[in-house]
Amino acid sequence: MTAQAANGNGHGMSSEIDGRSVPPLGLTGQQFINAATNAVQEIERYYSTIDERPVLPSISPGYLQKLLPSHAPQDGEPWQDIANDIEAKIMPGMTHWQHPKYMAFFAASSTYPGILGEMWSAALTAPAFNWICSPIVTELETVVLDWLAQILALPKAFMSSGQGGGVIQGSASEAIVTCMIAARERFVRRQLEREGITDEDESEDRASEIRSKLVALGSEQSHSSTKKGAVIAGTRYRSIATARKDDYALTGTGLRARLEELTTKGLQPYYLTITLGTTNTCAVDDFASIAEVAKDYPDLWIHCDAAWAGAALVLPEYQHLSTQLSFVDSFDINMHKWLLTNFDASCLYVQKRKDLTDALSITPAYLKNQFTDSGLVTDYRDWQIPLGRRFRALKVWFVLRTWGVSGLQQHIQHHINLGNLFADLVRSRDDIFTMFTPPAYALTVFTVNARRKQPVLREHTTVDGAGPRPDQDSHVAIIPATDDKHVAAANEATKAVYNIIDERKEFFLTSTVIDGVFAIRVVSANPLAEEKYIRQVFDQLVKASEQVLEKTH
Repeated sequence: MTAQAANGNGHGMSSEIDGRSVPPLGLTGQQFINAATNAVQEIERYYSTIDERPVLPSISPGYLQKLLPSHAPQDGEPWQDIANDIEAKIMPGMTHWQHPKYMAFFAASSTYPGILGEMWSAALTAPAFNWICSPIVTELETVVLDWLAQILALPKAFMSSGQGGGVIQGSASEAIVTCMIAARERFVRRQLEREGITDEDESEDRASEIRSKLVALGSEQSHSSTKKGAVIAGTRYRSIATARKDDYALTGTGLRARLEELTTKGLQPYYLTITLGTTNTCAVDDFASIAEVAKDYPDLWIHCDAAWAGAALVLPEYQHLSTQLSFVDSFDINMHKWLLTNFDASCLYVQKRKDLTDALSITPAYLKNQFTDSGLVTDYRDWQIPLGRRFRALKVWFVLRTWGVSGLQQHIQHHINLGNLFADLVRSRDDIFTMFTPPAYALTVFTVNARRKQPVLREHTTVDGAGPRPDQDSHVAIIPATDDKHVAAANEATKAVYNIIDERKEFFLTSTVIDGVFAIRVVSANPLAEEKYIRQVFDQLVKASEQVLEKTH
């Protein structure tokens, strides 16, 4: 009997030469249908009842090792036994990012169209390192990235019809590293051309000397991935001071001062991250003044990190920011944060794709083919650090078609409305709360008053980077050292309130430290966020604050 005859869909096995005990695809076709149907039902049940689960797990590190065997099974197990362990073994260790009481870090989107896109991407697995691997993987990505650029009103230079284009990276951090490598090599290449060096050995030696003087820059509110990127790129990193009077935005004045300082020391600034929506407070850097400075530094690659807040560009009232971005070399937004697409879908745009391919293109004989050699196709392997890549464009395509532009706008506006509601509630109790910075992009950052008295927040004093980011490994409250007794008292009160909420584990919030001030962040912006939960968390914060302040009198 042939394998196909053993199971009418070809998923069985021959009894003559095939000694495998597990079907080639792990399950027979009918077993897969049954398992997948059950999985979809369980996933739907998970989302429809997620509000009944605790948002945070109550386990200790290493809990899973006590539940699982110390070695893999010798023989395969029935699928139902494996499926049962999702609830028994996996769920106890989950932090439920889609829970309506999740208000920490920033949201990580998950939607049914996104999940379906992931399913099809898994089914149509291809490493997709060049066009011929599976042409649709490349071509759909080009199309949907152009769609998104239009939705966000990005400058036309970022469209694939010109010299630029978009590519899906794994994360905004990956996008920064990719651009930093391209920026480094562009700077080196231009300098070698200016010096007229063409000999191969001499070029390599001189390139090493040039790289040793390069400096990457970011404001001290820039995401920590910029500093990490400089480590990976093998260059120096310097941060640029920001001030509370500027709402922690990087300004052209601060940038120019830092650039002049570095060049006076014989160093060469080659890369800068500017931010549309910083992690700590959603600050937006002063694009107009930075653009003026950029005119005097044409070799400086400027990357706009809009990982979270860039999603707001779907709304016309925010698109004045889009029109200011013609001076940046690259722009990145994470659709997997606020635009309804499951992780990972970080959309990187460049004005000149040749800057990426010049730095990252290596084509050994086994990757050569007539289509690549023709120059008529895009090989996205040359736009990224890894060689292979997943079919991520499918889920983007599904999401954009499901919601449409108007649906995306309604989605973002809903969360901005929730953020404004929470900010208004905080303002309504200015006897116990102080707004630390203006609320923005659904994020509110505030402190608890010391003895029902607004703290005197000191101005900038940090040297090379702000305090712990709310997107680092731990959300444990860390009190900064300060000599200002008013700030210290407010910090103690804010920390006490934060710890009360954190220990209850009903809501998940994060804290941060900026200029020696301990603050609480609240951002409710996953697809299941609702007004009633905003009011509930505010009531808990009020009660906790009154409890803490009562003890200080």
